Amino acid sequence: MTKKPVPYKIYLSEEEIPKQWYNLNAAMKVKHAPFLNPATLQPCSAAELSQVFCAECVEQELNDKDLYIDIPEDIRAFYKMYRPSPLVRAYVLEKALDTPAEIYYKFEGNNTSGSHKLNSAVAQAYYAKKQGLKSVTTETGAGQWGTALSMACAFYGLDLRVYMVKVSSEQKPYRKEVMRTYGATVIPSPSDSTEAGRKILKEFPGTGGSLGCAISEAVECAVSSPSCRYVLGSVLDHVVLHQSVIGLESKVAMEKYGVQPDIVIGCVGGGSNFGGLIAPFMGEKIQGKNNIEFIGVEPASCPSLTRGKYVYDFCDSAKITPLAKMYTLGCGFMPSASHAGGLRYHGMSPIVSALYHEGLMRAVAVEQTKVFEAAEFFARTEGILPAPESSHAIRAAIDEALKCKETGEKKTILFGLTGTGYFDMAAYKQYNDGTMTDTVPTDEELAKGFASIPAIPQNN
Repeated sequence: MTKKPVPYKIYLSEEEIPKQWYNLNAAMKVKHAPFLNPATLQPCSAAELSQVFCAECVEQELNDKDLYIDIPEDIRAFYKMYRPSPLVRAYVLEKALDTPAEIYYKFEGNNTSGSHKLNSAVAQAYYAKKQGLKSVTTETGAGQWGTALSMACAFYGLDLRVYMVKVSSEQKPYRKEVMRTYGATVIPSPSDSTEAGRKILKEFPGTGGSLGCAISEAVECAVSSPSCRYVLGSVLDHVVLHQSVIGLESKVAMEKYGVQPDIVIGCVGGGSNFGGLIAPFMGEKIQGKNNIEFIGVEPASCPSLTRGKYVYDFCDSAKITPLAKMYTLGCGFMPSASHAGGLRYHGMSPIVSALYHEGLMRAVAVEQTKVFEAAEFFARTEGILPAPESSHAIRAAIDEALKCKETGEKKTILFGLTGTGYFDMAAYKQYNDGTMTDTVPTDEELAKGFASIPAIPQNN
């Protein structure tokens, strides 16, 4: 394939928005272990999962056979309001780094939610409406998922209750107002409005909360009403599926210019944006068609891949969700109040966990001061103020580009710029004031989290 001169931004046409999602679960030769019912320790049935999630999402969750799954035209029509998103060649960043590497980023922040989260939010809201549900509940960390879902629920006429991690709601009060503008009810978590919240507050008085806490409250709220279901913004297979539009568009755009990435990088918290970005590229690697290096970047304050255990664990802090086989710090692990709220989750996507366990990708953990150093450098060169979560990927991309400078290798790097950081100015202020600190859990602190992992035979 002839390589054309690459412009700063590569735009696809509306017709090139994917018509099908890519099911990475079907591409994997070694499937991840099934979700387990914590009461019976047997694989969860579709009927059991449908008590919590929308029926069609459950069908997608359990589908490990079909490599491609059709995107309903109604969802594609919504996608056209903000997709396709641009693939950007970071020429200015390359020059500033004086690197022979070619750097590309897929920018997902060009919608009101400011992130990739809308890709799955609209799909799950569509399926909830189609099922005849009246309301949904969810959790949100940094607030991007809650914002995206509030937009989707407003479009489909669904009531929404969002449990927002308390420290994030304090750091980003205007995120809450965006959600309320779209009609959502927002509750800082943990709260005293649920049994799970009250239990967590009793055990961890004064806690800033975590995604695990917020999930517990949202699930409890959802299962109390037959016309309500819980929707999740990351971790689960069907969310990774919906996010595959990122990778599919990236692949088409790069192929137009004869470009093949040597390295693909994404931040990892629950794993959906990373899984979606790498999906079609990883599928081809599994088939032996490429030798791309995949790097997941997590915060050193919540290092589930790099320091966690690969075992069955609860997906929430109150231990009411199904058990998932994943890399985890323990459902009782309470992460520090870092500014990357979307990455403060104790576990990792079962798909991403399985890929990591099989050696098909690697992971790195970075401290938040180094993340914000990279974020400001990127803002000053590429002109976009990145979200703290996205900046983890920027940090690793810069580091890989500098390695190329040392060795003289001309590698092609693709990373996911998952969103913007315009609601994160308190964090940027702290960094600019020199008051930001790094928190890295000790082995003793991790041991406390590991102690919360359920003692079941599948962990052996």
